[in-house]
Amino acid sequence: MIWLGIETANAPLSIAVIRDGKVIAEIVQNIKLTHSAGAMPAIEEVLAKAGIKPGELDAIAVSEGPGSYTGVRIGVTLAKTLAWTLKKPLVGISSLKSLAANAALYDGFICPVFDARRGNVYTAVYKGCELETIIEDYHDHIDGLLVRLQALEAPILFVGADVDVFWHKIVEVLGDYAQRTPFSNDLPRASETVRLATKVELPSVDAVHHFVPQYKRIAEAEANWLKEQKEKAHE
Repeated sequence: MIWLGIETANAPLSIAVIRDGKVIAEIVQNIKLTHSAGAMPAIEEVLAKAGIKPGELDAIAVSEGPGSYTGVRIGVTLAKTLAWTLKKPLVGISSLKSLAANAALYDGFICPVFDARRGNVYTAVYKGCELETIIEDYHDHIDGLLVRLQALEAPILFVGADVDVFWHKIVEVLGDYAQRTPFSNDLPRASETVRLATKVELPSVDAVHHFVPQYKRIAEAEANWLKEQKEKAHE
């Protein structure tokens, strides 16, 4: 079975082709190139290197969020367009779980972190090789997350390039319980997105119409609009 994996939920980009459980070709990069300009060429490059035509794909896996609104939208739009055009099933995987999968050999609590700006994070907590969900994907201020993590009273392995933004505060609150994965595990890999996708039942091709991103919070513009409407209602 041949899979195409697409990961664009945040600044890093990863595209992979997996055949029968083996990585054939994969791009992982963290450079200043917008996904609108870089994602489709990366897909074309990976397919060409793998010697695989789009029509030979059997399924597509995409990181469905949370993360950057623009990044998530671009990845999901590309995945849905390809899936519908090629008549292939599409599987969405949490971008946080996909990142946590880099550290899945750690037999303990794993906490992936994406910077959501203004002291906020997208995060979750998983455990062990099976990535058991301990805290579901959500959006919170870093202080709120650390309160929840303190309650676990156990070592926690943090993964993600954005962990560095909050590391001083994390260590300040958690002390020796705070552990850091090697930097080589900090970028999400589309191959892990595919690996997780192979563990779920394939949806029907028609299900692509109902596929939606998982943002975990509303956009800032929408939040501002709702705030304005609430203020007007009280005038």
